[in-house]
Amino acid sequence: MSTHTNETVDHPEHYQSPFQIECIDAIAAATHGLEGLEAVCVGNSIKYLWRWKRKGGVNDLRKSRWYLDKLINHLESEIAKNVETT
Repeated sequence: MSTHTNETVDHPEHYQSPFQIECIDAIAAATHGLEGLEAVCVGNSIKYLWRWKRKGGVNDLRKSRWYLDKLINHLESEIAKNVETT
């Protein structure tokens, strides 16, 4: 395995910010304490919101919305299950 740092892999421009915050660090902070599907959906939604202007445009916004909708549906389903069991 190479130890050579490849900036396009390790620090892609579309995941950088002018405030020296990388997307991966923001995702780690935002998903702290979350598990499973919740962590995945929050992390991916942030990822696509973070980069939309620099990479994927409106398509990235749609992807972010897809993950938010998935999370909302999951949470609503969990709430409905809890209501049924009480």
